[in-house]
Amino acid sequence: MTEQTGSRRERAARRAGQFPPLPEPLPLPVLDSHTHLDLTISETGGAELGGDSGLDVPADPVAAAVELAARAGVDRLVQVGVDLDSSRWGAELAGREPAVLATVALHPNEAPRLADLDEALREIEALAGADRVRGIGETGMDFFRTGEQGRAAQEASFRAHIAIAKRYGKALVIHDRDAHAEVLRILDEEGAPETVVLHCFSGDEVFAAECVRRGYLLSFAGTVTFGNAGALRAAARVTPPEQLLVETDAPYLTPMPHRGRPNASYLIPLTVRSLAETTGTDLATLCAAISANGDRAFGPW
Repeated sequence: MTEQTGSRRERAARRAGQFPPLPEPLPLPVLDSHTHLDLTISETGGAELGGDSGLDVPADPVAAAVELAARAGVDRLVQVGVDLDSSRWGAELAGREPAVLATVALHPNEAPRLADLDEALREIEALAGADRVRGIGETGMDFFRTGEQGRAAQEASFRAHIAIAKRYGKALVIHDRDAHAEVLRILDEEGAPETVVLHCFSGDEVFAAECVRRGYLLSFAGTVTFGNAGALRAAARVTPPEQLLVETDAPYLTPMPHRGRPNASYLIPLTVRSLAETTGTDLATLCAAISANGDRAFGPW
């Protein structure tokens, strides 16, 4: 197949919303530290997982996602809550699916929209006590989608989630968009939990160094593979292997060369290989570090 023909097929697949084919498996298993299986199922309109690979996968979409991920060397998934419905769904799923753990939270853009934030936070705290709920998030601050009028509610919600994470000894999973300084300020004021994960890390080398100094884990998504992500790759280079995670944020942020197509956990190898090249780390060594970091952050599966 010529490069021109391949490009045409990729463009057609993006327009059709098709999942990419299964990539080459990793040499050692890793986890997807942040995925949204509920959104992957609901927002892709029933598009078939596995793309044009012709693989035989289970009809149940969750089972298919888990099996395909395992075939790619991704043997553990963290299903992340963003509101009450997704948090309930994730907690229930983790209770019956051995490969999945859950986090629960109100997304920072959700908090200002709630009529009764305190009541919603009480339900998040009730869910937080479940054994297979291992994180509180994604919570944090977002100055991109929420304006000044909603920031007080965002901050109140973020502080409440920090307190829940500390009370239950769970990892704090942070959404930070255009709010780096505020996120660090609030964490410093409240006192961070023992484990903090910066989901879909979006800062530069300077911000990465500040997070590393505080002992936080930096989770890199498919964005690190994008051609215009030089600052993000510089951030990855100053992140020690023992503080690095990978994620999909599926169904979003699909890594190159499939940007624009739906994302899923089985595509993690594309991001891991990019990070190995960026950081000059042996691929198997990086996989082992990512796996150990996932166990340290979220506990045994």
